[in-house]
Amino acid sequence: MFAGLSAELLARFQFAFTVSFHFVFPAFSIGLASFLAVLEALWLIKKDNAYLKLFEYWKTIFAVTFSMGVVSGIVMSYQFGTNWAGFSDKAGPIIGPLMGYEVLTAFFLEAGFLGIMLFGLKRVGKELHFFATLMVAVGTLISATWILAANSWMQTPAGFAPSANGQLVPTDWMAIIFNPSFPYRLVHTVLAAYLTTAFTVGAVGAYHLLRNRENRQARIMFSMAMWMAAIVTPIQIGVGDLHGLNTLEFQPAKIAAMEGHFETHQGAPLILFGIPDDEAEVTRYAIEIPYLGSLILTHQLDGEVKGLKEWPRDQRPGALIPFFTFRLMVGLGFLMLGVGLWSLWARFRGTLYQSTWLQRAALVMGPSGYVAVLAGWYTTEVGRQPYTIYGLLRTEDSLSPIAAPAVGASLLTFTIVYFLVFGAGIFYMLRLMRRPPEVEDHELERAPNRAAGITPGPVQGAPLGGGHGA
Repeated sequence: MFAGLSAELLARFQFAFTVSFHFVFPAFSIGLASFLAVLEALWLIKKDNAYLKLFEYWKTIFAVTFSMGVVSGIVMSYQFGTNWAGFSDKAGPIIGPLMGYEVLTAFFLEAGFLGIMLFGLKRVGKELHFFATLMVAVGTLISATWILAANSWMQTPAGFAPSANGQLVPTDWMAIIFNPSFPYRLVHTVLAAYLTTAFTVGAVGAYHLLRNRENRQARIMFSMAMWMAAIVTPIQIGVGDLHGLNTLEFQPAKIAAMEGHFETHQGAPLILFGIPDDEAEVTRYAIEIPYLGSLILTHQLDGEVKGLKEWPRDQRPGALIPFFTFRLMVGLGFLMLGVGLWSLWARFRGTLYQSTWLQRAALVMGPSGYVAVLAGWYTTEVGRQPYTIYGLLRTEDSLSPIAAPAVGASLLTFTIVYFLVFGAGIFYMLRLMRRPPEVEDHELERAPNRAAGITPGPVQGAPLGGGHGA
């Protein structure tokens, strides 16, 4: 099945496959944890059980997402030893502590308060329960911080020195953590997680609004999701621009691959579409807008954008994959912006909950966040090639002394197991989302409403105006 493929290529396929499955779960759980904290805060402030009902609805989905993220993440760490021993040996003194800090801070924080968040409302009271929810949300953000510090260091290494045995040892931990690309990568990824969650929640709200426009919980979640889409998407586009400028400074070969430029340009065009041919060193069938590439990348019409020919063939990435994944990510970003602006127009007209086409568009855009974050990850990681640590350690030198059939066998096993286990988990999550977001009041008796002095809000007989969740 894998005849003719090298151990290096198979190991890269395996890591890409397992990371792709893993990445979609944190991309959802990071935003969903914050969403749960906001819902519980609104319940406490407004004393309206509609928000508690939504909290209970999404809490179960979060538990499934979190568990699948943890399980899928464990597998990746083992690959550092089985497939990437060269990388582990060279970069272990830096990557090891960063991963350890993630476990000691974020994972312990999340695990310590997760049980209280899921099962403790009746037992600990509303204040401590809300604190636990906040700690879970903070834990997901801390986890993202450490993981992105490690990944960013691999992209823009700093604060290290080579040892006598060839290892890269830390000399300045602040420089390692706050390496040149870290702030941009962290903000860009966290905002992507929030947008992924917003469009998932928006799609679920739209689905139930299309079935029943009088469902108040569906109205609340749809309104909150559309606010997030309208506010965060333009911010994300701006952050993406800053991230691109940072990448141009520190990884210009990656930018050249993303833009499909093989020749260096003064006043580079923006290639909207084409097919990069790495062998012929040309982008075929290019559809271009003159000077716009330089304007976007350098903020000058005649700014210089280096082409891939500036680097030897064995020191530059292939252009085909980053070229298309980058355009997929950007295209989805502008579609998200369109939905967000559409929702603002519908909200201004008072038709947010009656606009069938807006809700259909939100439903179709439900998976867009997951596709965008994966496309962005492929752009980043493939664009870093042929290095695992940019400019320092080549991918071929990072590999373990392992035979291709062994890697192929484990890849095949992972493929089967992942599709069975995580496929079943995703199917279960979708079934939970299909359930109408209404929880009967008797199911919330465990919530200490009377003890907290909170009376149930006007859930069933409340006016259904546009103010809820706005």
